[in-house]
Amino acid sequence: MEKVKLTALPCICADVFDGTDIIRPGGEALNFAAHASCFKDIDVTLLGIIGKDRYAEVIMDSISDLDIDKEFIRIDERYQTANNMTYLTSDGDRYYKEDSWNGKILDDIILNDTEIRILSESDVVFIHFWASCLCQVVELKKSFGFKLAVDFDVYRDLDVMERLAPYIDFFMISGSEELLPKFRELSDKYSCLFNISLAEKGSVTYYKGKGFKVQAEKVDTIVDTTGCGDSYHAGFVCSYILENDIVKAMKVGSEIAAKTLKHYGGF
Repeated sequence: MEKVKLTALPCICADVFDGTDIIRPGGEALNFAAHASCFKDIDVTLLGIIGKDRYAEVIMDSISDLDIDKEFIRIDERYQTANNMTYLTSDGDRYYKEDSWNGKILDDIILNDTEIRILSESDVVFIHFWASCLCQVVELKKSFGFKLAVDFDVYRDLDVMERLAPYIDFFMISGSEELLPKFRELSDKYSCLFNISLAEKGSVTYYKGKGFKVQAEKVDTIVDTTGCGDSYHAGFVCSYILENDIVKAMKVGSEIAAKTLKHYGGF
C-alpha cells in the first residue's frame, strides 16, 4: 500500500506555561503533525516558519525523533519564534491574556514555490482557519485536488464558513449543541465531513445529512487541555483517510485526545 502524503501548516509555536519552567512545542500544525506521524501508513510533512532562538531549539528537539519531514520549515531570524504565554486554571483549563500571543512571524505568509510543490504532491492538507495563507491554500486545492482539512476552532461567522464549505473535505469546529442543526443542514448541501467537537459531551459528524455521535473518552485527571482539539483532529482525519469509517475515525480521535489531556502540551 502506497503511503498517504499529508502536509500540515503553518502554525508552529511554543506554549510557555506561566509560573513554571515548562516550554512546550505547540501550534495547530505542529500538534497535528506530531499525532499524524504515529500512523505508519501516512507520510507527514510539516511546513511553517520559526526564528533562530531558544523556542525554535525546543520545538525542533521535541520532534527530532518523530517521523516527520521537517526539511522545509523556514527559518526567519528577523522575528522571534511564535510563542504563547499560557495560564492554567486549577482544573487544567488553559486561558490567555491580551498580551499572551507573540506571533508576528506567522503574519502575512505567502507560500513559496517549494511549499506549493509540496502541497501539489500531497493527498491531504491540514490548516487552521486563522492561518494567513488559508486563501492561498484553498486556491491551490482547486488546482491540485488534495483533500483539505480545516480547523475553524471557535469561529462563528456562518456565512464565511458556508462560502468555504465547497472546497473543504474535513470541516472541523469546536462547538456547542445549538450549532448542530445548522451543520446538519450544511451537510445536505456540501459533500464534506462536518465534525463538531463538544468537549466532554463527545463529538458529532454530519455527512450528506446523516449524523454520527461518539462519546468522549473518560479521563480521571485532566492535566492540561492544550492541543486536545488538534490531537482529536489528527486521529479523526488520519483514521478516516485510511479506513473510510466515520464512527471509527471519531473514536480514534477521542482516544488520542484523552491521552493528550493527561500531560502538559499538545503531544
